[in-house]
Parts: sequence; C-alpha cells; structure tokens
Amino acid sequence: MKIGIDVGGTFTDFFLVKDGEAPLIHKTLSTPEDLSIAVLEGMKDLAGMMEPAMSPENFAKELDTIVHGTTVTTNATLTRRGAKSALLTTKGLRDALEMRRGIREEQYNNRYTNVVPLAERYLRTGVGGRLDRNGKELEPLSKQDILDAIELYKKEGVEAISICFMNAFANPEHEQAAAEIVRQELPDAYLTVSTELLPSIRFYERVSTTALNTYVGPILSHYLGQLKNRLKDIGFGGILLIMQSNGGVMSPEIAERKPAQTLLSGPAGGPGAGLIYAQAHDQNKCLTVDMGGTSFEASMAVDSPIMVNDGEIDRHRIALPMLGIHTIGAGGGSVGWIDKGGLLRMGPESAGANPGPVCYQKGGVKPATTDANLVLGYLNPGFFAGGKIELNINAARAAIEEHIAKPLNLSIEKAAAGMYRIACNNMAQGVREITIKRGFDPREFPMIVAGGAGPIHSCLICNELEIPFQIVPRESSILCAVGMLMGDLKHDFVRTFVSPLKTVDWDKLRGVFDEMSAEGASMLSEEGIDPANQEFYLKFDCRYLKQYHEVSFVMPNDIVEKRDADAVAKAFHAEHNRLYGYSLDELDVAIEIINVRVQAIGQTDKPVFQEIERVAEDPSAALKGERSVYLPETQEFAEVPIYDGHKLQYGHKVLGPAMIEEVTTAIFVSDSFDCIVDQLGSFVLYRKGREDLVEGTLKGAVA
Repeated sequence: MKIGIDVGGTFTDFFLVKDGEAPLIHKTLSTPEDLSIAVLEGMKDLAGMMEPAMSPENFAKELDTIVHGTTVTTNATLTRRGAKSALLTTKGLRDALEMRRGIREEQYNNRYTNVVPLAERYLRTGVGGRLDRNGKELEPLSKQDILDAIELYKKEGVEAISICFMNAFANPEHEQAAAEIVRQELPDAYLTVSTELLPSIRFYERVSTTALNTYVGPILSHYLGQLKNRLKDIGFGGILLIMQSNGGVMSPEIAERKPAQTLLSGPAGGPGAGLIYAQAHDQNKCLTVDMGGTSFEASMAVDSPIMVNDGEIDRHRIALPMLGIHTIGAGGGSVGWIDKGGLLRMGPESAGANPGPVCYQKGGVKPATTDANLVLGYLNPGFFAGGKIELNINAARAAIEEHIAKPLNLSIEKAAAGMYRIACNNMAQGVREITIKRGFDPREFPMIVAGGAGPIHSCLICNELEIPFQIVPRESSILCAVGMLMGDLKHDFVRTFVSPLKTVDWDKLRGVFDEMSAEGASMLSEEGIDPANQEFYLKFDCRYLKQYHEVSFVMPNDIVEKRDADAVAKAFHAEHNRLYGYSLDELDVAIEIINVRVQAIGQTDKPVFQEIERVAEDPSAALKGERSVYLPETQEFAEVPIYDGHKLQYGHKVLGPAMIEEVTTAIFVSDSFDCIVDQLGSFVLYRKGREDLVEGTLKGAVA
C-alpha cells in the first residue's frame, strides 16, 4: 500500500492505492494548531474504510510508502511566523535584503512600502573579508567579526543563521570557515550556507534564497519531527517521502537541510498528475487548475510540467528550480467584501478551516465563495463531504444579505451570483498569468480541473477563456495527493560557469557536470535508489552578450562529449524566439554561458490506473433527482438533473445543464457544455457541438 497526503490550509487530502484494488479517496479538515494531527486522523479514517476494516496500527504496518506534501513552510512565510533569524554577510552588504535589485515594484505608487526582510537589520551583520569575482581572496575573513556577531545572537535568542558572502559561488572557503565557527559556538542554531544551497551568480537572489531557507528551517524540522513521532507511535516503519517544489520527492532528512525546496510542496503534485489524465486523450499538454478551500493554483505542462528557475514567495525572491505554479487567494473559503469604491471583491482573505464559511456553522460571520455556491444550488446542504458536514443555507443567505446584498441594493440571489462570477473571473486571470504572459494560447490546451471546489467554477472559467475542453478526474478533489504518488526523487544542482560559448573549455565544463552528477548520485543512493534507476539531465543558462537575463534550456548529456557548440546555440536561439518572439541567430551575436544545471532523478514505482468497462450512453441509472440551480449563461435559476457521480460509468453521457455529485466534490455542467465519462472514469466536459473533441474517448466495446 502507498498513500499520498496533501495538507492544505482547509482540508487534508488522502489518496490510497493498494495492488489489485480500487484506490481510496478521503478528505478531512486540517488542524492548523498541529497539522500532523489531521494526518493521523485521516489515516485512522482510512483504516476503518478498508475491506475488512483495520486497526490504525495494522494499517500503518502494512503501509509501504507515504508521500507527503505540506504547506508548513509556505504558511510560515505568508504569516511571518518563521524562526528568529540572523544573517552573516560581507561588510557593506547587510541591506541587500531590503535594497533587492533597486527597482520599486510599483513605480508610480507613492505609498508603496518595501517588503520587510526575514531577518531584522540589527541581526544582519557585515563581516570583514572579500573575494573577487574569480574567487581570489582580496581581504582575509575577519573571524573576530563573526565571534562578535555570535555574542549578539546569543543575547537575542536567535534560532537560525544564514551565511552569504559576496562572490562565494566562485570560492566557498570563507563561508565554510564562518560556518565552522557558528557550529562550534551555536550548535543548536539552524544554519544555512549559501554555497551549499545555491552556489550561483547574482548576490541578491542567493542571499534572499538563503534567508528564506533559514527562516522556515526550524519550523519544518519541528513539524517533521512531530509527524515522524506520531507515525512511529502507530507502528509505521515504511518509507516517508516529502514533496518538493520541483515536482519530485525527497527524504525528510534532505528536506530538513533544504526546506526552501518545499515552499510549493502542496500544489507541486498537481501538474504531473494532470498530464496523466490528458495523455489518456492523446494530449501531451494541459492546463491544471486546483481550487481548494484557501487558494487557487494554475500551472502548465507541455510534454512535462513547466519549470522556472526562480520565483517569489510573498515578494521574497527564491532562485531554486520549481514548477511554474501561479497561486492566488481564491478558494472556497475566500471572503466577499465591499471595497471603499463600493465594488464587490472576493478574497484574498480566507475563512480557512476554522471558522470556515458561514454555512459550516463553526463561528464564521463573513460570507465566502462556498456560501454563494450553496445559495446558487451548486451544493447539496445534506450531502457536503458525503453528509459529514451539514451546511446551513439560511445562515449563508443571512450573511450574504447583511454584508453584500444590502450594501449593493441587490437580492440575495444576485449578490451570490456576483460573488460567484467575480471568483471565477479572478481564477481566469490566474490562468492568463501562466499562459498568455508566457506566450501560450489557453484555447489550445485541455484544462484539467482539480480541487474540491474547482469543478463548480470550471465551466465559467472556460467560457471566459474560450477553452472548449476540460477534464475532471474522478480523483479531482485530491489531485495533488494523486500526483505525489507519481513523483520521482529529484534533486537540482547549479554551478555558475561564465564563458563565451565559442571558446568554452569543454574539459572544465565536463568536470562541473561530473561533479554535480556525482553529488546527485550520492543523494539518490542515500535515499535507496539503485544506480540503474538514476537519470541525470543537463541544462544551460545562456544569454546574448551584454544581455541582462538568461534563457534556460535542456540539452542531451552527450553534448559535452561531442563539444557541439552549434547545437547549443541552435537550442538557445529557438528557446529565446519562443519566449520573446525573436532571436539573433542571423546576426551572429555572441552567446554567453552563465550557469550549468543538472537534475538528478531517481525513478520510483508508480500506481497504474485501471481502465473500466464501457456501458451505454444513458445515465438515468445514476439520476438522483432535480434541484434549482443558477445558470450563468441565462442568469436565471432552473430545475436541472442531479447525478450520482459514483454511479456514472465509462460511456455515460450527461447533457448540460446538470449537476454531478460525489462525496468529495460537485461538478457543475453548465448550459454551454455536455459531459461524457472516459475509460479512466474521468468526467470529460466539452463545448456543445464539439463532439469531435471526444471522438477518441469511446474506445472500448459496450459491455
């Protein structure tokens, strides 16, 4: 047995697979006070759902692998609840965390305030000592400055320390010497050395990433300690793996050393899982959207999930490879409010799991997206979470009336419809961020819809973006947990290697590649991966000479052996043209290598999706009844059929408008779409009149 666990801000999701049996899906409310409690509670629930039911102890003993995604580090950063941190850096550079790149994000906003650094200024200490850009020592390291700083840190109760010196990527000796002193004087402090985490050019990116790693390190270490202890208490002796931001997994020990790699741990399983469902329809690309209780994530995959080499977390720069996931505060718990201009807004404030939307009856007073969905008929008040959570529609109506309808002089229904439409528009804009702004047309991609709340909103999002084809997997409500069981062990390495492409020292380049590959092989072997299951991928960061930003692209490993500079140049020109719409290949402008990257991958065993037998189109056997539901196309309520999603089988065809209900989600098939169930049990929604989009779906003979 293997289990994927995704801990979110509102719900904790579980996906259990066992050889020869149908997978089990489960959701439980998260426990913000200690997220590991919800993990154990959910596992106990799963033990009782087994056939026959098992005790939690026997269940834990039979588990081979747990792959765990967590928002612990993300939430610690967003809520500023990380460790009390300090920074040792080169003298004169302690304000780099505030100065950043010297460019104000909002140039015309006179009230713009800068991001608050993760280490307070008096705990950022300049240390004597200097290296030039080639790593040659210009001034020896001042060990006394370090000792003086440590005395201050002891007095102030500092929990975590970052070390990041100018030009250390070219020579790590000063950083290593400083680290040795810190380990001797403050052995209990969490320590991050920049050249061990990110030995690459660009000082601000390196110091910001190091500070982030330090800030969240003690928090993640504490959480993983709690989790491992709880699992040990119920007898779990299998393999525990942690999801990381690049879509791969790693051991808890490596996660504790490099916690910044978990800052997108929760949603990182989605893009890879989404691509699997798209491939069932002979598609090699897709958009994946995931709407949970707190946030909405959008991502892309073309052959494989789109990766970026840097990004931002709450305006803090992080220069580690991660999936290109765009996150906004738009979930089922997103609160509706009226701004100073009298306009209706949704989010980013969220009611979360506690108190939750008003209809949860747990003390919430502000109307949320879920309250609007209930009023509009998209949710069955007696069947939410399979009936485990009873929703109070009268409380939802009262809250919408007080906070939205009366201030805007609208009926309750129109106010709820406005909340719904604005939430959908916010999410559509999130999809534009990862498509149009990257040079892709969203109309050319199937959209994989995930999250407990996602399938209620997906038709309106698709109408906004003119997307004709969407897939709602049977496991959509816990898609990230599914993706976690699909992930391989992955480790990314980077070395700065500045050289003109035409005169590159191929022998030196080969040495850098071999060094990173050996480091990756060592980490994979430490995690129990046989050398036969280890793979290594080479990537270059290049730019035109005197250009500021570089472009990343993958090259075959044997390119170094072949010394084929022309092939590297051709790949660079092609990627530059794709990203920016032009290239300078005909002008013969010099190309410069900036960084060399290696990704080490350890192949893991993955669950196999079983195809189901096809039945006739008529879905009447799954019909539950009818309910009044709001139709966005006509802006009116209408009686629509309600289907039991668990009874719908491969080949069943549902004509919109309709509702499909499952224990963990509800699917709204709007008036613009029809739906057919595919061979994996997924619900495939296609625009009316576009049957050509699903011609390849019905492959098997009717049983």
